[in-house]
Amino acid sequence: MSRIRATIIAFAALLIWAPVAHAEDDGSINATPKVLGDPNAPVTILEFASMSCPHCASFHTERMAWLKENFIETGRAKLEFRDFPLNAPALWGAMLAHCAGPDRYFAYLDLIFERQRTWAFEEDSKAALKKLAKQAGMSGANFDACMANESLQTAIIEARKDGIDNHEIQSTPTFLIDGEYISGVPSEEELTERIEAAGG
Repeated sequence: MSRIRATIIAFAALLIWAPVAHAEDDGSINATPKVLGDPNAPVTILEFASMSCPHCASFHTERMAWLKENFIETGRAKLEFRDFPLNAPALWGAMLAHCAGPDRYFAYLDLIFERQRTWAFEEDSKAALKKLAKQAGMSGANFDACMANESLQTAIIEARKDGIDNHEIQSTPTFLIDGEYISGVPSEEELTERIEAAGG
């Protein structure tokens, strides 16, 4: 059994034993990949990331503003975020971002990464994440309903599996630009080179 397969099994076992309440799924919340930028931009940047990954947080806090200014807001590229949770806190963070809704998804994503140290590594990370959600304007009841959304949880886990099966993702963050992979936090120079080579 490969290391990745073993990790998936262990991760699934952790989720089975995690306490989950039941809630109605009204269909308005889903885990489809969210796109930042012009959908018709010539270059697509796929980002595979985990909400509890420090290097992923570094990319979003240190490189994302530059990427937006130079390539996304100018229409040269778009970023498609793919969930790749590495542990239960990362799964909960991904669920929270999706529950914020498509219009607020990337705002929540930025906040979750920016404040990662305040929740992801706490003993009760879900309680710390709930506190962060409240600060962002989400009610405690809506947060609880979000965490109880089993179909959303399953879809995010499936997204991780898709990253492994169809893109051979092994670590986060990993970026895919025009068939070329970048592992870790890329420099501005490397991003520029890859995006321009792809036609952006």
